[in-house]
Amino acid sequence: MFIGENLANLRIMHGYSRKQLSDILDVTEQAVWQYENNYTSPKMQVINQLKDIFKVKNKYFYNEDILQNYFIPENISITNIAYRSKVMNVISKTQAEAKHVEYLDSFVNYVTTHLTLPTQKIIQLRDEVIHYVNNTQDDRDTQINKIAKQARLKLGLHPDRNDRLMFLIEKSGVFIFEKAIGEEIDAYSLWTQQDRPFIILGNLKRSAVRRNFDIAHELGHLLLHYKIEFTHLTRKEHKAIENEADRFAGAFLLPEEAFLEDMNSIASITNPDAYIDLKEKWKTSLQVLGYRAMHLGLLDAKKHRNFYANLHRKSYLKREPLDETLPIQKPQKVKTIIDFISNEKIINIHEMLEKDWKVEIEFLHLLTGIDTNFFKQYIVQEEDFELIQVNNFMPKA
Repeated sequence: MFIGENLANLRIMHGYSRKQLSDILDVTEQAVWQYENNYTSPKMQVINQLKDIFKVKNKYFYNEDILQNYFIPENISITNIAYRSKVMNVISKTQAEAKHVEYLDSFVNYVTTHLTLPTQKIIQLRDEVIHYVNNTQDDRDTQINKIAKQARLKLGLHPDRNDRLMFLIEKSGVFIFEKAIGEEIDAYSLWTQQDRPFIILGNLKRSAVRRNFDIAHELGHLLLHYKIEFTHLTRKEHKAIENEADRFAGAFLLPEEAFLEDMNSIASITNPDAYIDLKEKWKTSLQVLGYRAMHLGLLDAKKHRNFYANLHRKSYLKREPLDETLPIQKPQKVKTIIDFISNEKIINIHEMLEKDWKVEIEFLHLLTGIDTNFFKQYIVQEEDFELIQVNNFMPKA
């Protein structure tokens, strides 16, 4: 029997309205509504179209999907998604991302079912932040600077480098994924109701330094804005929250003492080219270096305007020096987990695709951002035949 909820879940996750999907299928919008509410079952031709659109197997629509088996109901709150975005949240987009994280949460539950993960430093750090904020008289700027300093210390970043930034944040307990979010949204983050933190990064071609800032910005949301209902914020409140995450990112990526020492070597503080060595060292953009220098009082308002004008004059606002050469960090935590559970034969990837998830490899790529070849290597290994030398078995002449 066709399960309409499975179709609805896929449609929402991919951001299609019923009208958009009906146009693709060349059926009426009412027909899609009837499929999703189990009033009618699609013909096999439509099932094959759905299979190709969503990268699942035919049987996906006739069995309980992965959300029924591995997702904890109401674990993802649509109101708690923090966007690093140029625009305010669009409800349809937020619903799609919330559904996407439901699938991701189910995926993490699936691959970690038989594993015991270490105590999460990120939860300990978040609780320390909440306790500090609730029991201090410090102003907000002081709070943000102290929290950023404590975060670097707790997560184990080197005092004067950001080389292992993504690795250490993933190691702390954050699950980081890549996804084609779109041009208007750089990244987003949230805590699930079960206290699992996610950071979703856009996979558009960006520089290493922009990615680092996105990661630090979202870490700021996870620590500073726990359980804030972002969808209920006014435009002014949203801007204030984003500014706090920006200030955290600057303080986190460029710790005050080490950065002030580095600034002693800058001969011309309004010339962006004078900061290129610092960009290479800290893996942060020239814009962020200037932004941090201003917040630490090294650049007054006039000098910062001159610095920014020089960025514009040199066309550095679009592309900076070293953007093409600094390597971009990519998430590795989930790949490491999959590698372990596959090699230890805890989970068979082929069976996962065929029996448990009933999807194609491309579905996992779209879901996790992990390249399809990564998954294929385990399927190839599992399907290899053991060859033996047959020369000794040939009949003698």
